Amino acid sequence: MRRLDQRPARIDAPTLVGADIEVPLVSGGVRRYVNLDYAASTAALTEVADAVDAFLPWYSSVHRGAGFKSQVATAAYEGAREAVREFFHARSTDVVVFVRNTTDATNLLASALPEGTQVLAFEIEHHANMLPWRRPSLQVTYLRAPDSPGRALDELEAALRGSSGADRLVAITGASNVTGEVWPIRDAATLAHRYGARVLLDGAQLAAHYPINLQDLGVDFLAVSAHKMYAPFGVGALVGPADLLSGGTPYLRGGGAVDFVTLDSVLWSSLPERQEAGSPNVVGAVAMGTACRSLARYGMDRLAAEELELAAYARRRLAALPGVELYALWDGGMPRLGILAFNVRGYWHSQVAAILSAEYGIGVRHGCFCAHPLMLHLLHVDDDEAVHIRHEIEAGNKGRVPGAVRASFGIGTTRDDVEYLCRALEAIVTDGPRWAYRLDPASGEYSPDPETRQWPALPVALSAVLVGRGESS
Repeated sequence: MRRLDQRPARIDAPTLVGADIEVPLVSGGVRRYVNLDYAASTAALTEVADAVDAFLPWYSSVHRGAGFKSQVATAAYEGAREAVREFFHARSTDVVVFVRNTTDATNLLASALPEGTQVLAFEIEHHANMLPWRRPSLQVTYLRAPDSPGRALDELEAALRGSSGADRLVAITGASNVTGEVWPIRDAATLAHRYGARVLLDGAQLAAHYPINLQDLGVDFLAVSAHKMYAPFGVGALVGPADLLSGGTPYLRGGGAVDFVTLDSVLWSSLPERQEAGSPNVVGAVAMGTACRSLARYGMDRLAAEELELAAYARRRLAALPGVELYALWDGGMPRLGILAFNVRGYWHSQVAAILSAEYGIGVRHGCFCAHPLMLHLLHVDDDEAVHIRHEIEAGNKGRVPGAVRASFGIGTTRDDVEYLCRALEAIVTDGPRWAYRLDPASGEYSPDPETRQWPALPVALSAVLVGRGESS
């Protein structure tokens, strides 16, 4: 039997479930699906799917079951917690709380902050690191979108110097989910601590693409989603000091979070159970822990270097295409993940995405990527125009909501995929689409007219209606 402290051998390139899947084209025939939508959600690592399949026969309730399966499930659940702790190099005093996703993690932290806490966040943040702070008990200040990492630190220091109060939190992204820029996290954490503030790192985009060492970076809290880490089974984690999370009333109240209950009193459990009420997502936790171990064995430094190189190449290729406009907050020279937001002259973003899917079998995302203030900034949409857009949406017309197309990379993305995307965009600019498309104003989506592609035969219920405009975190 392998000892718990023994590290498994390094692995070669990780593989993904469905990496070679073929999708239908609107003109007939099929081709290999080119997935350039990793920033929204990822496929499962083969190792993760294998681990889930192996665990499912042993699935049972955790923590209080005397049965052997329950004991195995509990060991697997707590083993996953330790895998997450080790992957992010958490401090020995940190707690790892399993949640649903990054959004759930930030809402949990927001609910635990002392009343009157001042939260500082940049206006470029994903909604998951923006909306949870908008509650009566907190005071939130949004800092302007900076045009360089240095300006970001200057803006942050000015805000910290001008703020007051005993409780302050800096909520900062690790990497933009729109432009891919990697933020100066360590410097921001050092600055925040100098002024007595704590730091939450939104690691949703960074976690599967770049090494995160909590002890080295110096951030206090980390929020992540497993569905962006090649373990799409509905779980995430909040990692950080126990003091804020161990006081007051838990974020979610119910069974599993208590030691004793009467009709007029509750004795809450200690962490992490205190913040994990209800039956936990044991399968999701096992999947996340497996993903952490697999990515660690491959090497996050190695993974980051490969993606940074591919991202730089892709930016050069897209920037050279006539009619294609790339968006960025900062000039080149800074580390960027494989995330590229762009528009094609003469086409609406949703139309480009529909053409790439229907005619070329390329999956991208389009819209505002749950980062509306950032997109309005990048697209130079002023306040008056933003008000007009809101009125149009309220009237049921989403057909002209501004946005962009986003191609995002991950494990399995190759130069050939980048070249295929560039050739498709070049053909759209030069020759136009080869099929007709119609706009549904109610959803803002373009679709082929006629639509000839058929859903695959799956043993699940499939709706005839495509829905959804944002992306989860």
